[in-house]
Amino acid sequence: MRSYSLADFDAVLAIGRRGSFRAAALDLGVSTTALSNMIAKLESQLGVRLFNRTTRSVALTDAGRRFIEQVSPALTDIHQALDTVRAQQDTPAGTLRINTFATAGREVLGPLVLECLKRFPEIRIDLVTEGNLVDIVAHGFDFGIRSRNLVPSDMIAIPLGPPRRHAVVASPDYLAERGKPHVPADLARHDCIRTRLPNGALLRWQFEAEGQPVQVDVDGPLTLDEASLARIAVLASVGIGYFMESDVREDIAAGRLARLLAAWTPPLAPICLYYPSRRNPPAAFRVFVELARELARAGAE
Repeated sequence: MRSYSLADFDAVLAIGRRGSFRAAALDLGVSTTALSNMIAKLESQLGVRLFNRTTRSVALTDAGRRFIEQVSPALTDIHQALDTVRAQQDTPAGTLRINTFATAGREVLGPLVLECLKRFPEIRIDLVTEGNLVDIVAHGFDFGIRSRNLVPSDMIAIPLGPPRRHAVVASPDYLAERGKPHVPADLARHDCIRTRLPNGALLRWQFEAEGQPVQVDVDGPLTLDEASLARIAVLASVGIGYFMESDVREDIAAGRLARLLAAWTPPLAPICLYYPSRRNPPAAFRVFVELARELARAGAE
């Protein structure tokens, strides 16, 4: 007697959605090899190929496309039924998947993610940081965390803190040798730590004067793609850095770094936790939302 599991069907949908075994495996929390073996076994049981695979691409066969079209609505109903049951759990449990970007991940890790794990030991959290904005539903995430202006209009959003700011900083030793820039244009005479974005472009430093945006292309001896590395370079007096304020707040308070051009860096939109509306969400989902609202209230006080 042939037997099929819910995981088998979820795997087919994930691969069809992502167009990649590797990406689908990451979404499902399994190895690429395990996922490939799962699909091979399912195809053998069904007696039909669901995917055409080459070394460079994965595409649904006609049979695979029809399979997904017919199975997908039923799987949605099954998962909703499971959500209804999980909503009745006395102890919140299960895995929550969250998509964010690195800076926001650092900001929410302690007050939201670690606090959730501390209060609810049966919950597991899979936090993915990436620079590109993704469709959290299509990519299998429960939540997203982004700047408020990037949250899709059809999502429920919870602001997680006060407005944020950029911070331009340098070490006291660097400033003693090179002096301070007084306006953004002065940065042309300074060594700056440049940032490469996920799409390969160099970040233009953003400022504002009398409500008008000012963008500056900086130059310097070092280009990096990670704020924690740039902070090390700035602390070593290699040049001036451009960060989210939260990444260097403690260094400024301790005097390790000096803030520059503060009048040119006005408040930015706060970050938000966002998610699609769900009927009867699992208990783990519900308590995480409640904790986020608690954090939002604390930030508003």
